[in-house]
Amino acid sequence: MAATELASGQNGAYKRMPHTDFEVETQLSRRRFLKQAVVATSGLIIAPAHAGLNRRGQRALTMRNLHTSEKLTRTYWVDGEYLAEPLADINHLLRDHRSNQSHPMDPQLLDLLHELQHKVGSNKPFEIISGYRSPQTNAKLRGTSKGVAKRSLHMLGKAIDIRLPGQDLATLRQAALSLKAGGVGYYPKSDFLHLDTGRVRHW
Repeated sequence: MAATELASGQNGAYKRMPHTDFEVETQLSRRRFLKQAVVATSGLIIAPAHAGLNRRGQRALTMRNLHTSEKLTRTYWVDGEYLAEPLADINHLLRDHRSNQSHPMDPQLLDLLHELQHKVGSNKPFEIISGYRSPQTNAKLRGTSKGVAKRSLHMLGKAIDIRLPGQDLATLRQAALSLKAGGVGYYPKSDFLHLDTGRVRHW
């Protein structure tokens, strides 16, 4: 067992000082966690690295929910930081329209949409067929369709079903596959593309 150092405190009291590498790393991890919490509550979220995207500038999306007819344009990322208020607006637009429940959407999913739109050179709004899906809604849909996964990433805010006006669905699929950033599902009969931030795969 590693030795423990004692340091004198106020009034002659002694307190235990970390001595092992594990203890030091635990304290450092706790400090990093507290720092991240302060950043999040300030309305800014530090952006993770994402291949293929610029680290400076702005990222914006325009979307239209086909079920609610709501439309928005939001700049959700500026110079390396995700913006909390625009993200909240996007979460609301992408809510489960059946239950009216919203859920935080994965910011990397938004980056995937942004990159896909840039890849195909479109400035048209994404048409949203499905964003967040509550567990109750997912279970109900599974009862009527074999194509709904039991552990769907829609329930985690990590998946979205879309169209992009003016873009051939097969071409959009090829562009999405080239990004190698998650799952790509091709549904030509229903005329939509599924995207998610899970492991790289396609069907």
